[in-house]
Amino acid sequence: MNAWSMTAERARARAADPRRQLTGHGPLQQLRAGRLGRRLPQLVVGLVLYAVSMALLVRGTLGVMPWDVLHQGVARHVPLTFGQVVIAVSVVVLLLWIPIRQAPGLGTVANAVLIGVVVDPAIALIPAVDGLAPRLLLVVAGLLLNGMATAMYIGAQLGPGPRDGLMTGLARRTGRSIRLVRTSLEVAVVLVGWALGGVLGLATVAYALVIGPITQAMLPWFVVPLEPVSGSGERR
Repeated sequence: MNAWSMTAERARARAADPRRQLTGHGPLQQLRAGRLGRRLPQLVVGLVLYAVSMALLVRGTLGVMPWDVLHQGVARHVPLTFGQVVIAVSVVVLLLWIPIRQAPGLGTVANAVLIGVVVDPAIALIPAVDGLAPRLLLVVAGLLLNGMATAMYIGAQLGPGPRDGLMTGLARRTGRSIRLVRTSLEVAVVLVGWALGGVLGLATVAYALVIGPITQAMLPWFVVPLEPVSGSGERR
């Protein structure tokens, strides 16, 4: 068995390991499920890398993530930076959680704030590039890094991001599939953002097509096994 086959086999074993599956814990259960010394740093690193991946796509100037099309469009019309708009939109999205009775976790709040705080300096630190090849390189790096960062913060199991939680909450309340709800939301925000002047391009389409498979492939490496807790949040 060659090295590639061995790596693939280990990845399949991780994915099949029941300890590597995401749980349905609520916010308090998430905190009481142990291993915070691993999960909190992983959450923070994942969110920082997520912001860096956003900055890479922005600097690639070939389109951005669907929600970032909206963020860019809004930023053109208000006296806020791109990162500040990310935070403001996160707060608005969290308010939409109230009628669908979605409960935020620690990771939800961290996601709403930290990504917006980090993305502005990340954009400033990444130099602008000329030429199609360097821009494509930034896009590819941004997509791969975003998939890994998403797997890291989801794998920490401390609550979904505001936009992910809106998606899952709407799916639960309406009975529609996650795929349908996510597609509908992202098409809507892209169209609004594009109408406001956000950049819709190749990277936007590529993100929609590849981010799911990339995240799914990386998730088994980053899901932190949790200690079982009862429905009341007490250890079994």
